[in-house]
Amino acid sequence: MFKEIQYVHWFKNLIFTLSTPMAAVHKLTSDLYEDYFALIAMHSSLEDYGLAYTLNLYLKSNFKRRWKDLEISDNVTVPIFEWKDDINERYWTFFTNKGRGMKTMIETGLFKEDTFPEYHMIAEHREVDYFLKIEQEGSESHRQAEIERTISKLFAIPKIITAYTVDIQKLKSRNNLIF
Repeated sequence: MFKEIQYVHWFKNLIFTLSTPMAAVHKLTSDLYEDYFALIAMHSSLEDYGLAYTLNLYLKSNFKRRWKDLEISDNVTVPIFEWKDDINERYWTFFTNKGRGMKTMIETGLFKEDTFPEYHMIAEHREVDYFLKIEQEGSESHRQAEIERTISKLFAIPKIITAYTVDIQKLKSRNNLIF
């Protein structure tokens, strides 16, 4: 007997599809997974390690680079900095929007050129340099107040040009935020 199982993961819904030949298709939808994180876009000319140091100073945080970078494909990686705030029960992650790949040689005429493939974690916001992801449970009003407090602290940093929240529900590439 042939059985096909399909699993599709959305932020607000989990959809399970079970189907067998000559049988009805059964679907189960549930709100088992809630997205308890906020996404803040940051524009800055600082390098990632410099921004981590600056965030640690101004936010009184302790961002550290992950031992292993996030691998997007065989030759594209993105550095990720994380901090687990045990006191306030929050998990903070900040990452660059632009991942660079390994050097490849391309022949153009008589000469070979070095190229570095570029990848954007959130393709809808190519102009954003960094994203700050804050995972926190609690009431919506408490989370929103905490996000506004964080953004006001980010505005106090001289090397950050601007910072604003991003609506996660409108992102097409929101699956890139699951890591």
